[in-house]
Order: sequence, then C-alpha cells, then structure tokens
Amino acid sequence: MRKVILVLSLIFLATTIQAQELNCTVSIDATKTGQQNQQVFRTLEQQLTEFLNNTTWTNKEFKNQERIDCNMSIIVNEFDSNSFSCNLQVQASRPIYGSVYDSPIYNYNDKQFSFNYTEFEPLVFNINNFDSNLVSVIAFHVYTIIGLDADTFEEDSGLEYFETAKQIVNTAASSNYKGWKSTDGTQSRFRFNDALISSVYKEFHTAMYEYHRLGLDAMSANQKAGKESVISALSTLKKINDRRPNSYLLRTFFDAKSDEIQKLFSGGPSVDITTLIDNLNRMAPTKRNNWSKIRF
Repeated sequence: MRKVILVLSLIFLATTIQAQELNCTVSIDATKTGQQNQQVFRTLEQQLTEFLNNTTWTNKEFKNQERIDCNMSIIVNEFDSNSFSCNLQVQASRPIYGSVYDSPIYNYNDKQFSFNYTEFEPLVFNINNFDSNLVSVIAFHVYTIIGLDADTFEEDSGLEYFETAKQIVNTAASSNYKGWKSTDGTQSRFRFNDALISSVYKEFHTAMYEYHRLGLDAMSANQKAGKESVISALSTLKKINDRRPNSYLLRTFFDAKSDEIQKLFSGGPSVDITTLIDNLNRMAPTKRNNWSKIRF
C-alpha cells in the first residue's frame, strides 16, 4: 500500500513540475460568416485550447500555479470551405505579489490572421518548418507572451523567447501570408518582434522589469515606493519615445496598461505626478482620456 501511495505521489509531483507554460482560454466568434453550421469553429476552438495548454513550449519547469494566464479571441470575418480570414485579439497577464490582482502584460490585435484549416486536422508546431499559418501565428504569440512574462520577473530574461519568435517570423516569411515581412505595414508581427529584439528599444525590457517587479510587486510592502518605481519605469520608456515617437511597441504597451496606470495613480498614497502626466501625454496621446482622469 505504501508503495502504491509513493508511486501516485511521484506521478503527481512529476505532473506538477512538468506542467505546461500556459493557462489559455480560446474563443471563436463566427457570427459574421453567416454560417448555420458552427461545428467546424467549435472543433477548432477545442483543438486550439488543447494545443496551447498541452504543448510544452520551453525547457523551463513551470508549476501549475506559475502557468501564464492568457486568452485568444478569434473573430472570423470570412470563411469559405477551409479558408479563414480573421482578427485575433491576444491578451496575457501576470499575478502581482501579495495581492489577488493580475496585471496585463500583452494586448495585441492581430488583424493579419488568415489560414487554411480542415476540421480535425492535427495542429503540430515545428520551429524549423512552415506547415500552417494558423500554427505559426499562434506559436509566435505564445513565445511573445512567455518572453514578456519573463521580462517582468528578471531583467532581459525574455530575449531567448523573442529570438524564438523571430525564428518563426523568418521561417514564415517564405509564405504568402501577411504579417511576416518588413513590407507588411507598421503594425505587423514582424515589426513588433523586430522592436522587441532591437537595441533601439533596449530600455523596454528594463522598464518591464522595473514596472512589475520593482513597482507593482513591491506595493504590498510599500505602496508609495512601488508607485515611484512605476513612475521611474515610465520615464525609462520615454527615452524610447524620444527616439521613436508613436512606436508600435509603446502603443501596444499602453493598450495593455492605460486603465491600470489610471487606476494606480488615482488612489492610495500621494506621489508627484506632474512629470508623469506630461510623459504619458507625450508617449500615448490617444489615451489622454485616461490620463485626464488621474486625480490627486
């Protein structure tokens, strides 16, 4: 009996240690297609959920409670036979130490998402081959999420995952699908990944660490010091904006963070926000409505 208990305990421990990296929900809305039979979309939704959550994406050990919360919402704009034209909204968050709050780290609206899919076809990711634009796009966002999450816990620790995403970009660039090439516009997967690994935007990774680890995570012990670290992180981002005004990288950052920043500086211990407001208006002028609501 003791041997049985020991074996079961070891199995449970192995499962806990080798848990996959993501805790991802997937939703597919195909109402725009006018299709009466929605079964193919439900099947795809289930397959993507299993693919995302059951694939081992890295060689790191993740405990169950360390899995990264994220969601992918797919809006199918056009569908014909096995051809899909979609928008993909990807969001991810990470928990804040000493609280029940999850802080958004990624909010990306991928408008260049088209693919072929036949119901029940296996979803298999191979870093060295381009077999499916569906799989490549999803894998690109997975490694971007993992990289951004890593950046928030240890400075510059996301680079290896951004490099993996870059390899996906390079492999997929041989296809005719949009989003993978430098010529595919200023709001593409290519542009976003290029910024993440470029020295031009090197301060972004420092700011992600300072904002989350030194800022939000520290607020359970000292709210004022934590808020001042967030202000410092945003000042670091301004260095990027001074060189590259209105960059896609910073626009995506503030798409994820504008509501959080507004709420963070609209309560709790008072800090000097004069320079902060000026920096926010310069870096994210489209979020002025949020910044105008910051009150002390």
